[in-house]
Amino acid sequence: MPSQKSYLQFVLEQLSAVEGISARPMMGEYVIYCQSKVVGGIYDDRLLLKPTPSALRLLKENEKEIVMDLPYPGAKELLVADVDDRELICHLVNAIAADLPAPKKKK
Repeated sequence: MPSQKSYLQFVLEQLSAVEGISARPMMGEYVIYCQSKVVGGIYDDRLLLKPTPSALRLLKENEKEIVMDLPYPGAKELLVADVDDRELICHLVNAIAADLPAPKKKK
């Protein structure tokens, strides 16, 4: 089931404090970028983020349960983000982006 555009808009609003946040549609779902790095996506109206070391540490420090799920069959597990906790997801996205390498330049 494709994700709703209204849910994407809600997530982007929650992440509005994050610099360089954007999204692109992909096969009925949405990929979320921070500073041109893929940090996660919206799958079945859920925000799923990459489980980088900094993100996992941040969740533990905030005494949050670490919930993982598959975005689709055959994919790697991702963190299920609590989109209602605006401050935490902004910190998570920034931490994930800091952990990821810079995107490769296109030829």
